[in-house]
Amino acid sequence: MSNVVVFDHPLIQHKLSVLRDKNTSVKVFRELISEIAKLMCYEATRDLPLEEIKVETPVAVATCHRISGKKLAIVPILRAGLGMVDGMVDMMPNVKVGHIGLFRDPTTHEPVKYYYKMPADIEERDIIVVDPMLATGGSASAAISFLKDDGAKHIKLMCVIGCPEGIARIQKDHPDVNIYVAACDECLNENCYIVPGLGDAGDRIFGTK
Repeated sequence: MSNVVVFDHPLIQHKLSVLRDKNTSVKVFRELISEIAKLMCYEATRDLPLEEIKVETPVAVATCHRISGKKLAIVPILRAGLGMVDGMVDMMPNVKVGHIGLFRDPTTHEPVKYYYKMPADIEERDIIVVDPMLATGGSASAAISFLKDDGAKHIKLMCVIGCPEGIARIQKDHPDVNIYVAACDECLNENCYIVPGLGDAGDRIFGTK
């Protein structure tokens, strides 16, 4: 899986273990989703290009580096993806945030779009699509397709938990998209929930379970 990165950092893995626990409160779950997204963002942006600049310190002139003019966007898949946004914005305060509203049809398990709003220059931006769970991959694949229809060319997908079925779907539909997950779980069950997973991320973030 050359285009898949599974994070094994101890801090991420520790927080993920608490996140999975069915007894974790809504408050703690919400905080952990944001914290994990922040840590994953650090690694998912490792390939951003840098340019050399001179900075005058109180002592001397230092040769430093800054991100080389890259325009970035975070695109959460509503609603659960919203839980990952604040942590990433903490890392990248000037990033633009688009939104894609999708829900999974309970019968067909296929995504249905109900909202789509992007920065006007989305085709010029490096985009990170975020959703806590990569289950069937249907919603993520549809979201990426909508962005490509809008002219987007540089897209990454960042999820807290994935599974082989969802990863395979993205690799098939969008082989140019790199996938970042904190864990790749065993499989989907008959209801298309990730096993062992963590349940419904949206319900646990917003307290609607």
